[in-house]
Amino acid sequence: MTSHFRERKGTVMTEDAGAGMKARLRADLLAAMKAGRKDEVRLLRALVAAIDNAGAPPAPARDPLAPPHGHAAGTAEVPRLALTGAQLQALLLAEIGEREQAAAGLARHGEAARAEALHEEVRLVRRYLPALSR
Repeated sequence: MTSHFRERKGTVMTEDAGAGMKARLRADLLAAMKAGRKDEVRLLRALVAAIDNAGAPPAPARDPLAPPHGHAAGTAEVPRLALTGAQLQALLLAEIGEREQAAAGLARHGEAARAEALHEEVRLVRRYLPALSR
């Protein structure tokens, strides 16, 4: 897997595992779209969004009396946070846990087909975990 680096203010260059994983997810997303695998497309989009959300920097405190930002081209952009392999693994494990918990609840209520669909999503997410141990 290609290494992706992101400069963080005041620190040395650090590896951004999230950027590498998003590149892999987007390549797999394109393949799933071309093959018409709608459920996989939905899952891959959700995983990219989860990584994007995890990389969002916290909003700075704002003076309530300050004028609102004008949002001129590019002036509202801030660098994303670099995610470590451990943070990315925790994120994927959380996604798996949510789906397993939901599947168990659906199975208890006789929704076997919906529970199985979530189990399939878990299998798909698990295929990205070994990439983090390299």
